[in-house]
Amino acid sequence: MTAAYDLAVIGGGINGCGIARDASGRGLKVFLCEQGDLAGATSSASTKLIHGGLRYLEYYEFRLVREALIEREVLLRAAPHIIRPLRFVLPRRAGMRPAWLIRLGLFLYDHLGGREILPGTRSVDLRRDEAGKPLKPDLTAAFEYSDCWVEDARLVALNAVDAAERGAVIRTGTRFLGARRKPGGWQIELEDVATGSKAEIEAKALVNAAGPWVGEVLVKRLGLGTTAKVRLVKGSHIVVRKLFDHERAYIFQNDDGRIIFAIPYERDFTLIGTTDVDEHGDPAHVAISRTETEYLCASANRYFARSIAPADVVYSYSGVRPLYDDGASEAKAATRDYVLELDAPEGQAPVLNVFGGKITTYRRLAESALAKLGSHFPGMTAPWTAKAPLPGGEFPVGGVDRIAEALRAGLPFIAPDHARRLARAYGTRAQRILEGVHRPEDLGPHFGADLYEREVIYLVRQEWARSARDVLWRRSKLGLHVGSEDIKALESWFEQKRGELRAPAA
Repeated sequence: MTAAYDLAVIGGGINGCGIARDASGRGLKVFLCEQGDLAGATSSASTKLIHGGLRYLEYYEFRLVREALIEREVLLRAAPHIIRPLRFVLPRRAGMRPAWLIRLGLFLYDHLGGREILPGTRSVDLRRDEAGKPLKPDLTAAFEYSDCWVEDARLVALNAVDAAERGAVIRTGTRFLGARRKPGGWQIELEDVATGSKAEIEAKALVNAAGPWVGEVLVKRLGLGTTAKVRLVKGSHIVVRKLFDHERAYIFQNDDGRIIFAIPYERDFTLIGTTDVDEHGDPAHVAISRTETEYLCASANRYFARSIAPADVVYSYSGVRPLYDDGASEAKAATRDYVLELDAPEGQAPVLNVFGGKITTYRRLAESALAKLGSHFPGMTAPWTAKAPLPGGEFPVGGVDRIAEALRAGLPFIAPDHARRLARAYGTRAQRILEGVHRPEDLGPHFGADLYEREVIYLVRQEWARSARDVLWRRSKLGLHVGSEDIKALESWFEQKRGELRAPAA
């Protein structure tokens, strides 16, 4: 018998998982398929910020900025383990945006979103403040304002975990082949990527949240037309050894009108990005170009006293943003707002196509998506996610250190940095990883840095990790801290355990 659902979601990025979570919590029976890993594309290649988007004010995107500013604190309260406040230093430089314009923008930034937790803007004397030490001596004044940092891929995973715990079926490694309308719904064909085996399910409604592949799904796999267009814009980032010791980030203005962030990253590094380049290739194989690397190095070198070169880059990543094509002449000016297009001819099953969006507004996008589908599910309950914590986030903002201390209180052999990383990654659920651990040997084989088998098993069983890359680069960023032999050992472990460990139950 073919499994039947209320809602089938295509795409395991932030928008797909956010919609699946919201819909499951409203009583809908939900199925989500993802051809690779959760957050396997755009959603793990962001600048890792929950932010209002200061520069979007220049393009008069006031509704988007206001919505994003409000969402900063909603999400901070929902996930205080993987989201944390971050102060940004914006140095003033002659020939760039005038000080009065920046002040006006920051005034709006402080007041548009009903800020309650995050501190407001202040002026900084770079000659006296620690933030001035790594910068060139001609930079003497700056503004400082608040946004938030997020572990982007973990945000996706936690939305999927919450959806599954509310009844959703999450299938990674499962490709959407196509669907056809039938009386009362959709007949959907799927393929297991690893085995090639085919399966079919039924759903009353379909959500196309395939990110960079949204157009391909719509036109080639559903055979439908659309007036909306997708603009694929590549954003690339580089990681270098840390350029400063404090915990604030920088936002730099460039001569071309773009801005670049320099952010403390994984204790020992600085993350620099992003670029905006129109992309015309396969989103599955996107990579940073030499030109982009040189551009990011040159942008940093205009501000930092210590120069960096492409040879200093220890890691880089790129992602393709599936932006709604609003006709902007430059990629940097293309809207970051989202557009939801509902195809629901009279008496036929609906499909909702998701264009654009950004991590900060994913929760609101999910609410808007379900509002669009509301007439097709008259029994659906009211919105609920605004005040609901994500898994592990059931503690006050700023409480991560207390969780880490509690872990070490029972297991003093856990190093302070290890306990803090577990607390930041899993929040109140960190204790689940350590259940039954009484001595170091109980953590199991060691895979470098502070990664042990006990945590890997948790990620397989609770968060759909299926490979070393899933663990090292999406569920964590431990790939920056382990050696090549450690990676081989973890890959070998996955080969040995394949078929032995179960993914989260449907």
